Amino acid sequence: MTRKRRSFTPEFKQEAACLVLNQEYSIAEASRSLDVGENALRRSVMQLSEERCGITPKSKALTLEQQRIQELEARCERLEREKSILKKVWSGTPAALLMSDEMNRTR
Repeated sequence: MTRKRRSFTPEFKQEAACLVLNQEYSIAEASRSLDVGENALRRSVMQLSEERCGITPKSKALTLEQQRIQELEARCERLEREKSILKKVWSGTPAALLMSDEMNRTR
C-alpha cells in the first residue's frame, strides 16, 4: 500500500513551528497534537529560527519578510538574465543591426 505524501502550507508550517519556539511545546508533543511527522516539524522549526535570524532559506520561506526577499531576489535574477541577453543582442554586430530593423518593422 502506497502512502500519499502530504504537503503543508507555509502558514501551517510557521504556526506549527511557533508552538515549539514560542509556546515551548516539545517537538514530539506538537507533532502528535498536529498529526505531523517529527522530522517535518523539526525542519520547520529549524527553518523558522533561521529566518528569524535573517537567513533566507533555499525552500519556500515561512515568514512574510523572507517571502518578499525571495520574490525580489528572483526578480533581480530574471532582470540580470534579460540584461545579459540584451547585451549580447545589441553588441553592435551586423546580426544585431538586422534584428533591430526586423523589430522596428513588426511594431
